[in-house]
Amino acid sequence: MSAADELYPPAQYGWGWMLLALGIIAVLILLGWLLFFLTRPKRSIVLHGAEQSTPPTVDVLSMLRTEYNGEIDRIEGAYRSGALDARAANLELSRVVRTFVNEYSGLEAPVLTLNDLVRLGVQPELVDAVGRHYYPSIFRRGSAVDPHAGAEAARLVVRTWH
Repeated sequence: MSAADELYPPAQYGWGWMLLALGIIAVLILLGWLLFFLTRPKRSIVLHGAEQSTPPTVDVLSMLRTEYNGEIDRIEGAYRSGALDARAANLELSRVVRTFVNEYSGLEAPVLTLNDLVRLGVQPELVDAVGRHYYPSIFRRGSAVDPHAGAEAARLVVRTWH
């Protein structure tokens, strides 16, 4: 048998390559754990024996309604005094009503269009207020819709929203 026909054992890798591979795997596992740990929802800390200070849900909802009715009254008063014109008053009423719906129910109403609200099947009072009072006042050329009617529509949404 000649030297060219002899079999050679497979090449052996050094330990450095094996350590590098294990290090990369360890770093990937650590990054995955960090990603999980840093993006999970935070737990609230409850001290044993501490009294819960959250008011009942009904009180929170009635306080929210009272707060937003006060905002509607403020906007209507600013329109009466001449501090806001009709277009600006309806724009503010739209913002207040949509923010109320967002805080009350979590629906992202401030960023939804009228078509989105209709498609989602939200409460008809909101669709009516946006479609009849706020959209025409904000987007239509010419005179704006009477803000007093827009304020009444806003009060109806705040009063009846579930």
